[in-house]
Amino acid sequence: MADNTATKSRKRRQPDPDSTTEVLFKNRLKPDSVILQTLQSLVTSTASASSSKPSHSLRPITLFQLSRTTNQLYVPELDRIVLKDKNTLRPFANISSVRKCTITTRILSLIHQLCEKSIHVTKRDLFYTDVKLFQDQTQSDAVLDDVSCMLGCTRSSLNVIAAEKGVVVGRLIFSDNGDMIDCTKMGMGGKAIPPNIDRVGDMQSDALFILLVEKDAAYMRLAEDRFYNRFPCIIVTAKGQPDVATRLFLKKMKVELKLPVLALVDSDPYGLKILSVYGCGSKNMSYDSANLTTPDIKWLGIRPSDLDKYKIPEQCRLPMTEQDIKTGKDLLEEDFVKKNPGWVEELSLMVKTKQKAEIQALSSFGFQYLSEVYLPLKLQQQDWL
Repeated sequence: MADNTATKSRKRRQPDPDSTTEVLFKNRLKPDSVILQTLQSLVTSTASASSSKPSHSLRPITLFQLSRTTNQLYVPELDRIVLKDKNTLRPFANISSVRKCTITTRILSLIHQLCEKSIHVTKRDLFYTDVKLFQDQTQSDAVLDDVSCMLGCTRSSLNVIAAEKGVVVGRLIFSDNGDMIDCTKMGMGGKAIPPNIDRVGDMQSDALFILLVEKDAAYMRLAEDRFYNRFPCIIVTAKGQPDVATRLFLKKMKVELKLPVLALVDSDPYGLKILSVYGCGSKNMSYDSANLTTPDIKWLGIRPSDLDKYKIPEQCRLPMTEQDIKTGKDLLEEDFVKKNPGWVEELSLMVKTKQKAEIQALSSFGFQYLSEVYLPLKLQQQDWL
């Protein structure tokens, strides 16, 4: 009787090969050498596209106003959001604008001091120089952007920088204020992206692509697994919402190294919004979109169609809230989404199914499923938009 019970127990513990999604998809993988050849062709096409990019200055440019109340436009030929030519006057003698005019002159005075002394400060430092006048940092930040626009320069040119947030790891060597940094020797945490892009130079890499990751958790998984050694790449993340330093750094890598950029974001409307900020820019920083946007970013995953394709378990799929659905529908009306039929199809599927999923949903198949199966299979199939 005991032997029969042990036999039944052993039978229950035996996995069903047909229901093991990880093994099934792993068997579809070709040798790494085949996938690397595929990536090499992507690098070649990206480099040739960069060198033969046409100029837009000698032909008419189509303009799309984003809304009736904003001063920004989306330009399809440039594939980015730009600032319109609407101006605002702030007369000191007018009681309605005297305070903002005072803040503007104070910011100009502080910036003049920074440039004279050749030192850099953060926006928070700037705010604390005159808390009584500024009252709230959002006010000093807004005026700082106005001053950048008024002077026709970037915010970093005014010696005001953002705090370090983004990190980079992988096949990249660059100089940071004269010090050579090898990002393959930075450990699992990687190298913090310098807040002052002007001190970054001499970029060298043997990578085949840049992997832009939305979340820190996915970044840590890829860094610990040394994904960049198996498939030569540079992995970068801003740990959520894109900051200015990471956007500048990504643009610099794209321009100097001429590598394709593949994005790994959550399968929800906010993941696509984050991707669009990197690619097309944001309305708040539209005056500096030429320096902050990285064109032709490929959407690698996680896409709404991947939920069924990779058999993501139902318990790992999250129901979209009413706000999620509204955000998704609003994105479908944006011109930078409409210009990419693949994005429209995926976003429409998301809104229709009312399901979303995070990158970590892949961990249901194993903690290393992302680096060992999902991403290699995506690269092998050239499954990006």
